[in-house]
Amino acid sequence: MAEPKKRKIASECRRFQTRWENEYFFKEINGKCVCLICNEAVAVMKEYNVRRHYETKHQSYTSYTGAERTQKFKQMAASLQVQQQFFSRANKIQENATAASYEVAKLIAQHGKPFSDGDFIKQCLIKVTEIMCPEKVQDFNNVSLSRNTVVRRIEDLSANLKDQLRDKACAFDFYSVACDESTDATDTAQLLIYLRGVDNNFCCTEELLDMKSLKGTTTGKDIFEAVSDAVENMGLKWDKLCGVTTDGAPAMTGERKGMASLVCAKVKESGGEAVRVHCIIHQEALCAKTVQLGDVMNTVVKTVNIIRARGLYHREFQAFLSEVDAEYGDVLYHCDVRWLSRGSVLQRFYSLRSEIDEFLKEKGRPLHELSDHLWLADLAFLVDLTHHLNTLNKNLQGKEQLVPHLHAHIKAFCVKLRLFETQLRSFNAAHFPTLSEIKSAFPEAKLSAKKEKYVSVIASLVTEFNQRFQDFSAIEKEIRLFSTPFMVDAEEVEESLQLELIEMQCDDLLKSQHQLLSLPDFYQSLDNAKFPLMRRHAKRMMSLFGSTYICEQTFSLLNQNKSRLRTRMTDSHLCEVLRVSTTKLSPDMSAILQSKAQHHCSH
Repeated sequence: MAEPKKRKIASECRRFQTRWENEYFFKEINGKCVCLICNEAVAVMKEYNVRRHYETKHQSYTSYTGAERTQKFKQMAASLQVQQQFFSRANKIQENATAASYEVAKLIAQHGKPFSDGDFIKQCLIKVTEIMCPEKVQDFNNVSLSRNTVVRRIEDLSANLKDQLRDKACAFDFYSVACDESTDATDTAQLLIYLRGVDNNFCCTEELLDMKSLKGTTTGKDIFEAVSDAVENMGLKWDKLCGVTTDGAPAMTGERKGMASLVCAKVKESGGEAVRVHCIIHQEALCAKTVQLGDVMNTVVKTVNIIRARGLYHREFQAFLSEVDAEYGDVLYHCDVRWLSRGSVLQRFYSLRSEIDEFLKEKGRPLHELSDHLWLADLAFLVDLTHHLNTLNKNLQGKEQLVPHLHAHIKAFCVKLRLFETQLRSFNAAHFPTLSEIKSAFPEAKLSAKKEKYVSVIASLVTEFNQRFQDFSAIEKEIRLFSTPFMVDAEEVEESLQLELIEMQCDDLLKSQHQLLSLPDFYQSLDNAKFPLMRRHAKRMMSLFGSTYICEQTFSLLNQNKSRLRTRMTDSHLCEVLRVSTTKLSPDMSAILQSKAQHHCSH
């Protein structure tokens, strides 16, 4: 005998009817038919069950009719919704408080503020809330910003950013590192390692790879081991490392035991090839130091020290400048380690020379050089020359600068120097405005004796620029191929690139695109199947650091965070603060919040 078929309610297509809302005060919630009066749900969604429930348990509600009945239904539906959202709303409030805590902690790290400032910020927020919206005070009280909480928030943010960087690093076709080392307020040697990588879409990522604290010696081997540890912890492959950029310290650039040499050897063992680059800004600064007009600089520094070393002299000098409405309010101290210091000090001294002369005469300490037109001519020449050098230095500064652009600035300056040398031989000071001012104030015949001296200074500077930048000269052909592929002779490049280069040079459309697009956009637009090797070469060139500017900039942040008033900051916390404050990535707040088991205000 055949078994009777079982009744399947789902197959009967029973659906909630909208008219049941007004007729029986029922509402569909999460697939169930729920009574708004007693909050009970009927077992089967059909009108007979709904009507029986209403007539047997809520007969008294038949007195509501028309608009009154509709209004009553809306009130009960809203009340039920509030009850259902009570716990979810409380959880949402706690989640928002946690998210706000993370955002404030990120701002504290980005601005180099002490972790304990979180409590002060919370007090400010609560005071503002008490005045502006008193009913929200408890919500702001839930935002935890204690010192320990801020530390944990920054740790979470740093860990999330590091995970994002690790994910990006897996897609790098090539990458390079920039390294520089300096001591902090506790004399701990801090090694900054920056990473620049390029993926297949020519997206360039420039981020802090790691900060390593060197407690003992800082030899090339020590630094190499720290760099190796950072590279391997990030999951980077050695054969994709194409360049290492450092300053000129022997531990970094030593031919046999320098960190850069050891890194290049490691890359070669892994089947890759890396180039060593000496920071282009450091080399320019070393060239600038060869300008020898010591008698001028020594006199300027000595005079500034006389004015500023004694508090009374300094106050009187500032008052004197205020009385005469001077263009500038003070002279500047000279700091030899700052790239732009010498030019700034000379420019300010020259602008205030008449005020300085008058002030020193009043004090009975006249500076006779200020009355010597030959000395003033030397001062003016040095002011103009250091101004040109400072302009070059500023052009070389900045993040994410490509090596071809930096090299172009150096080549342009060398051409300018040769122009200056030619013009000064006939005492043409067209590009030396300060020297031209002195020439117009004194007879040129008396200044002509200085002509050969100035030409000699420019000639020595030309020689210095030609002798340096050998790292860039060694890869000049590769740089030209990357920046100006349509102007390179195909016979001068590697044989593997020749056919692709010829194909590119004969394509007029690509030639026009090269003129209109930036270099990364141009190479990204190339067909990967047609120009794979040219794209590969472009990625290598894009990933190279031309300078350690980004390290120098981060050292300023390091000294701001770990100052003599915050020497107890640990090295790990310092690294995390620097990662948060220097990154261009955005922390994934949703992922961080989801990783938390609960959103209690103290967690």
